[in-house]
Amino acid sequence: MIEEQGRVVAVERGAVWVETVRRSACSGCAARSGCGQGLMDRLGVRERRGLVLASCELPTAVGDSVIVGVHEDTLLRGSLLVYLFPLLALFAAALAVQALGLAEPAVIGSGLAGFALSWLVIRRLSARSAGDPRSQPVVLRHEAGNAQPGLS
Repeated sequence: MIEEQGRVVAVERGAVWVETVRRSACSGCAARSGCGQGLMDRLGVRERRGLVLASCELPTAVGDSVIVGVHEDTLLRGSLLVYLFPLLALFAAALAVQALGLAEPAVIGSGLAGFALSWLVIRRLSARSAGDPRSQPVVLRHEAGNAQPGLS
């Protein structure tokens, strides 16, 4: 489980909206002087806040500090789908048209069409998995300094 700390900003039935703070890992990276994220860090764009809807079975109130978790396999599948699948579709479409012996503009166009088609497929798969409880973030526990009465 990949965990992230956040603060509850709204409570719904069976779920909470959690505000997380995304921090850069540039302070521990040896390549920080040569990457774009390091530049953003030096410019003062250190934190970005994001809202996450997380399933919650714990008694929770607005302002509580909680730990939200996501399964590793969900993150891995999502990363492969978003980063690798479009590249594979681009190359497959371009190579298929090139194997037919068509001109270079047709190869380029088919590669771009394969890339665009992959994003349509990703969009459909994302919509289908949006309701899957296994792929949703879950509130794992309250933060240690913010324990609720009756919870350990």
